[in-house]
Amino acid sequence: MRMFVAVQPPLAAVEDLAEFWEPRRTATRAGSGLRWSDPEQWHYTLAFLPAVPDRVVDDLVEALDAAAARRTSFRMRVAGGGAFPGVADAKVVWAGAETDERGVTELDRLAAGVRAGAAHVGAAPDGGRLRPHLTLGRLARARDVVAWVRVLDTYRGPWWDVDEVALVASHLGEGPRRRPRYEVVRRAVLAAGPERGDR
Repeated sequence: MRMFVAVQPPLAAVEDLAEFWEPRRTATRAGSGLRWSDPEQWHYTLAFLPAVPDRVVDDLVEALDAAAARRTSFRMRVAGGGAFPGVADAKVVWAGAETDERGVTELDRLAAGVRAGAAHVGAAPDGGRLRPHLTLGRLARARDVVAWVRVLDTYRGPWWDVDEVALVASHLGEGPRRRPRYEVVRRAVLAAGPERGDR
């Protein structure tokens, strides 16, 4: 099974970014080779698990619960953007993330705990160190996207409390236009953070 663990923005954050980004989506020429992602599927991947054996799913759920319980909640928002592998030869356009002071370390530690737990139960994660990003679109051929990234650099979305992570199964080709269909298998809750007056 193809799965991933992610922070999913709440509806208010998704709608705010979608409203900001919609003029760029609609201005894209047909045949440009650019495929925009569906806002309903926007997320920040903490661990990509390309081949999870059915027999370890229950253990993976337990490992995810344990990893989440060791981390405290924090605040986060969509902010800025970029491209992979770079703006001059982009294949992926993405929106970035900004966290509060606690989130700077909690997000990295959460991702590390999730990845270690998945590897321990036999669901080896793919990819390297966490670079929080929300994929907005993919290009069939590399191109310069500096104008889009400059626009994204001006964006700061609403803050939200990250108090859970989701284990999601990705069913390739089963969604609209033969895109993946995402199915949330488990939501694991983070420990509560200290009370703060700025919330």
